Amino acid sequence: MKIKNIVYSLFLSFFFVNGFAQKTILSKAEKEYNSYAFVDAITNYEKVAEKGYQDEKMFQKLGNAYYFKAELPQSLKWYDQLFSSYPDQEAEYFYRYSQALKSSGNYVKADQMLEQFVLKTKKDKRAELFSENRTYLEEIKANSNRYEVVDAEVNSEFSDYGSAFLGTKLVFASARDTGGVSKKVFKWTNKSFTNLYWAEIKPDGGMGKPERFERKINSKFNESTPVFTQDGKTMYFTRNNFLEGKRGRDTNKITLLKLYKAVLNNDGQWVDVKELPFNSNNYSVAHPALSIDEKTLYFASDMPGTFGQSDLFKVKINEDGTYGSPENLGSQINTEGRETFPFISSDNDLYFASDGRPGLGGLDVFVAKIEKDGSFYNIQNLGEPINSTEDDFAYIINTKNRNGFFSSNRERGKGYDDIYRFVENEKLTCDAILTGIVTDFDSKQILIGAKVTLFDNDFKPLQVTQTDANGRYKFPVDCGKSYYIRGEKEEYQTKEDFVRTNFYSKNKEYPLVLERRLKPISVGTDLAKVLDIPIIYFDLDKSFIRKDAAFELSKILAVMQEHPGLKIEVRSHTDSRQSAKYNQKLSDRRAKATVAWLIENGINSVRLSGKGFGESQLVNQCADGVKCTEEEHQANRRSEFIIVSMQ
Repeated sequence: MKIKNIVYSLFLSFFFVNGFAQKTILSKAEKEYNSYAFVDAITNYEKVAEKGYQDEKMFQKLGNAYYFKAELPQSLKWYDQLFSSYPDQEAEYFYRYSQALKSSGNYVKADQMLEQFVLKTKKDKRAELFSENRTYLEEIKANSNRYEVVDAEVNSEFSDYGSAFLGTKLVFASARDTGGVSKKVFKWTNKSFTNLYWAEIKPDGGMGKPERFERKINSKFNESTPVFTQDGKTMYFTRNNFLEGKRGRDTNKITLLKLYKAVLNNDGQWVDVKELPFNSNNYSVAHPALSIDEKTLYFASDMPGTFGQSDLFKVKINEDGTYGSPENLGSQINTEGRETFPFISSDNDLYFASDGRPGLGGLDVFVAKIEKDGSFYNIQNLGEPINSTEDDFAYIINTKNRNGFFSSNRERGKGYDDIYRFVENEKLTCDAILTGIVTDFDSKQILIGAKVTLFDNDFKPLQVTQTDANGRYKFPVDCGKSYYIRGEKEEYQTKEDFVRTNFYSKNKEYPLVLERRLKPISVGTDLAKVLDIPIIYFDLDKSFIRKDAAFELSKILAVMQEHPGLKIEVRSHTDSRQSAKYNQKLSDRRAKATVAWLIENGINSVRLSGKGFGESQLVNQCADGVKCTEEEHQANRRSEFIIVSMQ
């Protein structure tokens, strides 16, 4: 018995100690996760998970830690376990899970997760973009196979990414050996901090040996993603919050990213390193790009006003070297995901990376046309082989020879991130068709020979056509662009509409409905509907004519004055509030008030009659006991003008 008790006690002690150890490891992992030390957090979480411990929060954070490290195949393992054991998750986890599934090529299940994401969120740009373009894989396929891609021959076994042109040189970030036994590492990835390097771009496309960039630019923390003015004398670049030996931190003691500027002196040295004035210790500003005229600086940031995890912004560079206020590029470009690594080509195209738009997985590279007013249209995924199932970003191109570089952490690379060289053999275009049928408002019949005119966003006429034998018009247009369209036909009122073509879809269907100037009327016709006169409203529990109603009644008055043989019956209706008896009396008073107004304005009383219908003929569902808005109730407080006789 004593031996049995001893064994039992040892058994309890083992589980007590083991449970205590698990809690200690989990506590440590939690602390590391919250300080963005994802590699260390993963190590400790996985120690506990390997012993069979299951916990929703642990699976979430393991999936997230790999997700934030851009290691999507590894995140998939933990998101799989999360959804297998705890399927009821917040919307964001459905989106992350879909991205992780794409890394394994499982687009069917990834799209199923996106469908759930759409159901769980109401006002998310990512959900909207997916809902509008569920055939995105077909369109990406159509955009693919336009590039030849090879290794850039500058990569190390570490991380190499974020390149820029400087004359005949390529400048890029690299985490290759920074020297010293105790080299610093970035806690997020446990990789060495990056410095800038450069390599000669040979005439045949080959690359020279990479060399460390200017010493005064490189610090003991991260430098990356430079951009240079066309004269090669000014550079903007990204660096951790570090200047003149001083390291800045946010309120959580995290050193974030900032943008810096340097100039080239007469001795060929980069000097006068200054941080840009819209930086902050409390948010990151990174990855600069310059407009063609070099008067606008584009960048990525999570500053206040950001839609998602990071957005693209722009800021004006003034003549005196000062800067305007940063402007978010808006919902045309940005989503609740990550938009980052902008680049402006000499064609005035904006290239950027995003994981918030329909893509192949992780960050994909997209291109958008820039309008004269700074807005964007024709946003397209570049397709394979530029994009893959993992992160693809930092795309730059020389538009003269269509050669360029981009970065990716795709499989079979040499390091964590690698730089790839490409040749674009075919430029990406999106030739959409704006088409539709023109019909008669009343008869619904097609209108043959109607004139249709297409205008640009500034109302400048672009094209004119006539509807064919099927009542159809057709215009070639650009994807994702704004237009105005005008429909005209003899005996019909001209109609103009604003139209925006889809960002992805090659076709936009937009029907036009034209109304006759003179409409046929007969006994039983409601004059208000024929003349397209809005319903005459009354205030709640009131029977006097409102000022706005009097304005509309004057149109009825004009018709009756023009056609003296016309007789009408005014039919008044109420909403369902109050009792049926009360509403019947109220509607009678309203009908009499309407008739009285017409008589006071010169219509003979013999041509008018009035009748109240109370709440017996509601135009919507707002009956007794049904909860409705004030606008819905108001729709029932109306008058109709029914023709009872014509002479």
